[in-house]
Parts: sequence; structure tokens; C-alpha cells
Amino acid sequence: MTSAKSYAAQSAESPLAPHALDRREPGADDVEIKILYCGVCHSDIHTARNEWGATMYPVVPGHEIVGTVTRVGENVSKFKEGDTVGVGCFVDSCGHCESCKDDQEQYCENGHTQTYNALEQDKKTITYGGYSSSIVVTQDFVLSVSDKLPLEKVAPLLCAGITTYSPLRHWGVKEGHKLAVVGLGGLGHMAVKLASSMGAEVTMLSRSPKKEKDAAELGAHHFKLTTDKDTMKELAGTFDFIIDTVSAEHDYDEYLRLLKTNGVMVLLGVPPVPASVSPAGLIFGRRSLVGSLVGGIKETQEMLDYCAEHNITSDVEMININQINEAYERTLAGDVHYRFVIDMSTL
Repeated sequence: MTSAKSYAAQSAESPLAPHALDRREPGADDVEIKILYCGVCHSDIHTARNEWGATMYPVVPGHEIVGTVTRVGENVSKFKEGDTVGVGCFVDSCGHCESCKDDQEQYCENGHTQTYNALEQDKKTITYGGYSSSIVVTQDFVLSVSDKLPLEKVAPLLCAGITTYSPLRHWGVKEGHKLAVVGLGGLGHMAVKLASSMGAEVTMLSRSPKKEKDAAELGAHHFKLTTDKDTMKELAGTFDFIIDTVSAEHDYDEYLRLLKTNGVMVLLGVPPVPASVSPAGLIFGRRSLVGSLVGGIKETQEMLDYCAEHNITSDVEMININQINEAYERTLAGDVHYRFVIDMSTL
């Protein structure tokens, strides 16, 4: 085992604090990575505070990881020492189910291994995430990262980027489509950037007039206030796609009415309570309400390459590791534009 520094939560009520962590020695197929930057995802907060009810303490969050390869196992052919690499939301899967064989490891039927607060494929070893000085990952779940872009701005692409890229690709968003984004946060700002880069006509739907300027700068063609009842009536039947990134409780029917016939509303946020939806809103108009997770490894690499080619990164605010608890509170208050990223050299 190799000793690593980290920040961990010891309970749902405790703040994150320094924690000594043991990482495994790299096996034959493993890549050891010195972590340079780690993004802060809302999922980190949910997990640290046990809001989803399955946290195994101590928990070391973080699944938006960019770093440098420091060691590789004897069978590793994809990476070498000194390479710039990334690690996203999961670090392993069964490898033999239908989803895994179809490069959809995120939907592994036997349970993929998440980067933190999960069990390795041995079903007994707990994973610890990127709020740490290093991580060891099997080579098939490590991603190549271009040095063309600022690495701190690349880190959130490993979650916020692929979470929005995957549904845009799956449903074939392209020039000529009218697409709305609900929620201008970590996910929403990436959805605007990516959808507009693919040629879609993008409308930002928001409750806050203060976000209009930002939406335009990110690439949105239109901005509409959802608090304006007349505006919402006028938008009925307007959009081919709606990307809903909101994690708070809200009315799905209100947005489903904005879809054209055969329109698709994609849910990316996970509200804390179940939602009710009127079947009539789907039936009359043959509309679809769907969900989407992150992409598989192949698609995540495609996304990273696409972003490097099109000069797309996340808008970030850099923090030191000792500011993480403050960053959690600011994230909950919506006081971040649009992703906190930890400089792990401060650990």
C-alpha cells in the first residue's frame, strides 16, 4: 500500500477534514496518477452528507480528476509515466454484460464501480475519490487529456461535460434543432456550450433575470423567464429538446408543455423526492420524458477530444483544499460560476 493525503467526511454532520489514505500498489494493469485538479460536483455534497442514504464513512469525494501518470503496471500499453490523464465518475465495471460490451459501462448490469463511495469489483474494497493526492485506476478506465486546454478547466468535463454531452449525442442534437436548457449551473452551463457548438438554437429557461447576461456569453441564443406565465404560454410547443439539469423539486409538466410533437425532455438532475407527471402531457403530442447518466469510457474520450478540438472548457473558480467546506455551502447557495475546482497542490 502507498500512503496518500486526502480530505474526508467522517459522518453526515462533520465537515471535510484531512485524512490519511492508503492506495493500492499499481497492479499489472493499473495506472498510478498524481492528482493535479479535482472538480466539486453537487453529488459530492449529497454523498458527504448522506442525502442519498448509502454513504460509507469515511468518504473521500471527487470524480472530476485530472492528473499526471506517475507509475504504470507491466501490462499497461495505453499510458506511460508523465502522461496527462483524467478519471471520471467510475473506475471499473464487470466487463462482460451486454452494456459493458456495448461501451456503455455506466449502465453495467452487474454494477459499475463508482470512483468513490462504492465497492470495487471484488465487492468488498471501498473506493475513495479525487480529494486526494493520488489515485490508482485500471488502464481501461483512464482517459487521455489534451494539453491544449487549461487543465483546471478540463477537470469538470469528466462529470458535468460528459453528463450533458452524452444525451446530446444519443438523441442526435444538431443544426436546425431548437433546444432549451433548464437550470444554469455546473451542468446547465456545459449544456449551453455544447448544444450551441453542435448547431442547435439554444434557449436558456431560468427563474432568475440576473442570469441572462451569462447565458448569452455562454452561447445561448435566447433567454426566457419561467416565472412569466405569458412567456411560458407563448413557448408551448416550441422545442425539440429540453435538457433539465435541476436537482431541486420542480414541476415537470410545466416544461413538458413546451415540447413539440415527438419532443424529448432529458432529466439530468436528481431531485430528493419522487415527482408526479401527467400522462396526458406525454400522450397528447407523443412526447418523451427520459433520463440520462454519464457516458461510457469510449464516449467520454470522444467528449474530451471534441472539447479540445472546439476549445470548450468549464467556467471554474479555483479553491484551495482547505476551502472545501465553504465551497459546499456556496454551491448550495448557487454562488459559483459555474464549478469549483480544487488545486490539489494545496493538500
